[in-house]
Amino acid sequence: MSLATRITALASRIGLEVKTKIDATHPGLARAWVCFGYVGSQIVVRSSHNVASVTRTAAGRYRVTFATAMPDANYCWTALARSSTNSGQQRIAIVRSSTDQKTTQYVDISCATASLSFSDSTEINLTVYR
Repeated sequence: MSLATRITALASRIGLEVKTKIDATHPGLARAWVCFGYVGSQIVVRSSHNVASVTRTAAGRYRVTFATAMPDANYCWTALARSSTNSGQQRIAIVRSSTDQKTTQYVDISCATASLSFSDSTEINLTVYR
């Protein structure tokens, strides 16, 4: 048996082993994600997974509703927002107040400037893990 044949067989066995250990329920995989923005006075969803809708509730404030609910509200999320200008007007994705909610059905996120005033962004990327 040649070295190439042995490496091929080993790679095949490793692939089969990994396939049985990592599936859609693995905690390291995102349960939901979305790339959206507020462009031309409307929400534009560019791409998503397990997201039913994104609603703008006020300037810089959004509700992301999941297509399939999370098993509980103990998930984590992270988001990034693109600056709307190149002049240092940075945007950050935050939860700012106790009125922002995180439920099994949806999560509220806010986009703010560095001075913490709410502001829309043309691109916000949200990822949810559970």
